[in-house]
Amino acid sequence: MKLLNGNSARYAWFVVALLVPVALLNYLDRQMLAAMKFSLMTDIPDIGTEANWGKILALFKWTYAFLSPIGGYLADRFSRRHVIAGSLVVWSAITWATGQVTNYEQLLWTRAVMGISEAFYIPAALALIADYHTGGTRSRAVGMHQMGIYAGVIIGGFAGYAADNPTLGWRWMFEVCGLAGVLYAVPLFLLVRNAQKTESIEEPEQTSPGGAIRELLGNRSFNLLVLYFTLPAMAGWIVRDWMPAILKTEFGIGQGKAGVSATLYWMVAAIVAALIGGWLADRWMKRTPKGRIYTSAIGMALIVMAMMGVGWSPQTGLLGVAIAFLILFGFGWGFFDSNNMPILCQITRPHLRATGYGIMNLVSISCGGMADWGFGILRDLHVPLIAIFGIFASVAMISIVLVLLIKPKYTDSSPAPVTH
Repeated sequence: MKLLNGNSARYAWFVVALLVPVALLNYLDRQMLAAMKFSLMTDIPDIGTEANWGKILALFKWTYAFLSPIGGYLADRFSRRHVIAGSLVVWSAITWATGQVTNYEQLLWTRAVMGISEAFYIPAALALIADYHTGGTRSRAVGMHQMGIYAGVIIGGFAGYAADNPTLGWRWMFEVCGLAGVLYAVPLFLLVRNAQKTESIEEPEQTSPGGAIRELLGNRSFNLLVLYFTLPAMAGWIVRDWMPAILKTEFGIGQGKAGVSATLYWMVAAIVAALIGGWLADRWMKRTPKGRIYTSAIGMALIVMAMMGVGWSPQTGLLGVAIAFLILFGFGWGFFDSNNMPILCQITRPHLRATGYGIMNLVSISCGGMADWGFGILRDLHVPLIAIFGIFASVAMISIVLVLLIKPKYTDSSPAPVTH
């Protein structure tokens, strides 16, 4: 797929730059809730239990997961640009509304609606980036976009300090971020364009939802990628959503310090790893069609080791040990996260990329919601952290085998089958 644009290379990177702030807001709006858990539970006492808090986290993921394939299909069938901008406006409005809730039921509803609106963004954004970056820059471009996600998580980690500040409070963060997203949607819509495609690629102009699903689910490598994407993501959601509370409880530190410690270090590591992993994968692809698969598998091995270490760290009584293993987790995550869409591009046709990623989100985040809820239940039952994290690490270990079984079908630059 080639762009019909004289400045295509420059504009391809401009598109990534425009989407980075959107990715930042997408994850900032999610992460700051986890960082302000104790403030919300104090201000909204009918939340009550850890299991109820886990349900709040899970409900967002379940609605997000259910709508992801629909958002992906709309981005494939109609306009990626419209889906991206529309999603940003709606979730930003809901973010603002979250700052106005007064009880547990209202908080549940706002998180559910936010899950619906945010579900449309990631599949469309990553597919648009893949449309523009067709050669040896795809993993690097996706990695740069994911850096916006990591930055959002980092900033969200500081939300605990805002929540503890009597002149700001937790509601202020939601109101400010919601307003920022609505305002940014205007220049985003004006500047982003859908990629133009040459007519040399024979793709159907219209694909029914059923036809898209049948083609994807009939693809063995796609099914393997869905499983690979899902198993470690359960561990990833636990780290994002529960780590601030874990560090506060296990190491006796304040909510602000816990939020920063739980996000800053491993997210910085993920940013570095996304750059390195993207470069390594693009370079490795020059030698073998499985270059991105091998790079991702290396990252997954690091994630498995890190999960075991995070679960063990409270026994040392040293916060620095937990942070060290979180950094290792972040480095593995950057390798993994920057290559999922590029691998998907190697096994599916271009007009199914957003739909495929939406299905991946459906399965992965549904399981992530169950993991969040289950983690809350296990915490209420006082199951040791080392046992809980050991379970998630074992599940992630299986995924290494799965990704190595994937067989690439397409090259980066065209849909012609790869010759082996």
